[in-house]
Amino acid sequence: MDLRIEHLAGSDQGIILLGFDRPAAKNALGRQLMAEFQAALKAFRTDPAVRVVVVHSLVPGVFCAGADLKERAEMSQIDAETFVEGLRNAFTELANLPMPVIAVLEGAAFGGGLELALAADLRVAGAEARMGLVETSLAIIPGAGGTQRLPRLIGVSRAKELIYTARRISAGEAGSLGLVNQVVAAGMALETALGLAREILLNGPVALRMAKQAIDRGIDMDLGSGLAIEQACYAQVIPTQDRLEGLAAFREKRKPLYKGR
Repeated sequence: MDLRIEHLAGSDQGIILLGFDRPAAKNALGRQLMAEFQAALKAFRTDPAVRVVVVHSLVPGVFCAGADLKERAEMSQIDAETFVEGLRNAFTELANLPMPVIAVLEGAAFGGGLELALAADLRVAGAEARMGLVETSLAIIPGAGGTQRLPRLIGVSRAKELIYTARRISAGEAGSLGLVNQVVAAGMALETALGLAREILLNGPVALRMAKQAIDRGIDMDLGSGLAIEQACYAQVIPTQDRLEGLAAFREKRKPLYKGR
């Protein structure tokens, strides 16, 4: 198994840890790992008990080294194109999960590894993490979403600079660019991400899903169309039991107990 799935319990119930565990290949994105990854995403999508997904590495010093170039070298041109299309589709599936997703970056996150992290909603990096879309140094381009997600995150000009130069940047620089949400002490990124997940867990599950949908669907539209998306998403939280529970808890000065209904 190249992927480890851990369902947290107790007060953390609803948080899922999705851990890459392929130490010999520095978590390179090979066929087996991607098959397990896509199967996990398919299960998460339809499971109402999954509230927050945290993607991290179980291999010290690396988040993901990118595509498995040893496997790639043995592929025909058509097979290589098909495999990259599979990566692109898998990362889109990650981005399209209805619940919040947090990527934890400790160590190296290059090429496809960074493209995977870009598909998450939030990114937390340890201070010693390094990252970059390095594909042009291999005479290819970021083909699993990098040319589209990075400019939307940090701006077109800055994204072009990083992609054209294939530059590897520090966690600190990634933080200043807005590529990651938080930079913390080395080794503390997972605990910080879990802290974020716990904050998220306190809130209404349906509301979180609708908020994510409103943001993701509206961001590339004009304001009027985006507001219409927001209205449609808001309409879906009105009839929920959670909304009434939130009002009751506020009135009674207690913590709400949300059930995702």
